[in-house]
Amino acid sequence: MLYIAVCIATIIMTIILHITRREEWKKAKLAGFYRGDTLDTEGFIHCSTPTQLIKVANFRFRNQRDLVLLCIDSQKVEASILYEGVEDLFPHIYGALNVDAVLKVVEFVCGEDGFFELPLGVVDLV
Repeated sequence: MLYIAVCIATIIMTIILHITRREEWKKAKLAGFYRGDTLDTEGFIHCSTPTQLIKVANFRFRNQRDLVLLCIDSQKVEASILYEGVEDLFPHIYGALNVDAVLKVVEFVCGEDGFFELPLGVVDLV
């Protein structure tokens, strides 16, 4: 049953999102690929679907500044993407992210209360 869900999710969802620090993205553009802070430690880069993004951002990044949101075309990612999870399937990139798969980079700024909302620059992609 999980196999069917993974296949369906891969076909339907083409835009996936990843939150990172602005400086990390600048380094990645120069290198031609992005590894994130979890590829070496966990074996994959954590991503979210547009519907998962705000919950993840407010849980893991609340009150953090200097963040950007990578809007990724999953069809252009050269590494394998698997949708995994127990209750919700999250996209995980199993390898370095080729920077040409990133369609758009959006400033990701939390509000005065430290919480995030879906940026306008992302709404038009979903």
